[in-house]
Amino acid sequence: MTDKDLKELLDAEAMRINNPDFIAEDPVQFPRRFSEKRDIEIAALLSSTIAWGKRSMICRDADKMLALMDNQPYRYVMDEGYEDLPDCNIHRTFFAKNMRHYLRGLHSIYSRYDSLEDFAADNLKGVDDHAAWHLAGAINRELAAANGGTGDCRCLPLGLDKSALKRFNMALRWLVRNDGIVDMGIWSAIKPSQLYVPLDVHVGNISRQLGLLERKANDKAAVDELTARLRKYNPEDPTLYDFALFGIGVTGRGGELAIDKN
Repeated sequence: MTDKDLKELLDAEAMRINNPDFIAEDPVQFPRRFSEKRDIEIAALLSSTIAWGKRSMICRDADKMLALMDNQPYRYVMDEGYEDLPDCNIHRTFFAKNMRHYLRGLHSIYSRYDSLEDFAADNLKGVDDHAAWHLAGAINRELAAANGGTGDCRCLPLGLDKSALKRFNMALRWLVRNDGIVDMGIWSAIKPSQLYVPLDVHVGNISRQLGLLERKANDKAAVDELTARLRKYNPEDPTLYDFALFGIGVTGRGGELAIDKN
């Protein structure tokens, strides 16, 4: 397959998957429930944080998590309702104590900024590359300061120098991409061209089969490599192809379309 063939494939698959029908079975449905910006931001962060495992379980548990917040995320954060949250399991290894940790930090941010986007804009001044990692680091510092100086890797990864930051990059895709279809595009502090592909095992495997990625580890360096390749096909909106890589994988077409490197 030539670069032209790959671009045509990726464009076609992205168009097929990036449509309103995708929303109902994906965690993006949860921030989309809200119209108020801060509710959207909080729902996006929390829903993406628990987005690992079966999509049906993720959606079930994200729904349960928002119900614990009375489906009013911003009000719940600012009223510090999380301090009365009983100990419980939210999703797999994410528990009420992890949720409290995250929301204490968000309370601190929202006590000083009108929105998380304003916080992002303030912390990304002069940042050109790796905006997601810079912003995650800034949020981690807020979370630690609000929790006695301790971090919590269940909220955001702590080893940001190597982490692929998959779930946070997915949340940013929801908040930043603005084609009006699946992603909400309510932020302008980060441009779609600055986004990075949410890389997990599935996306990594499909990308290698297609010859888009050579690195074996699913880490930050692999995210750089894959996103750089996809930017050649669409410099202004490389993460559009996150839909394509998802679609190729679920239809089982990755093996059929893999480049023969022999």
